[in-house]
Amino acid sequence: MANIKSAKKRIKVNEMRAARNKAIRSKVKTAIKKVDAAVLSGDKDTARKVFNEAEVIIGQAAGKGVYHKNNSARKISRLAKAVNSLG
Repeated sequence: MANIKSAKKRIKVNEMRAARNKAIRSKVKTAIKKVDAAVLSGDKDTARKVFNEAEVIIGQAAGKGVYHKNNSARKISRLAKAVNSLG
């Protein structure tokens, strides 16, 4: 355990940020799973709706710095490709 006041603060801040980042990553993963499930079921309307929600969530994660912008763009691109494959 740290003795210096600023080091103690750093530990607390890092824990809070790690928890926030973990929650955001979990939200993104859940959104991706929902899109994948809709694509597998073949339901075009549901897939489109869930994809739009996932796109927003992934974009927000990139905006907050949890994911790099290229990483989030790649995730969105792959989801869009899967949804568009439904026809």
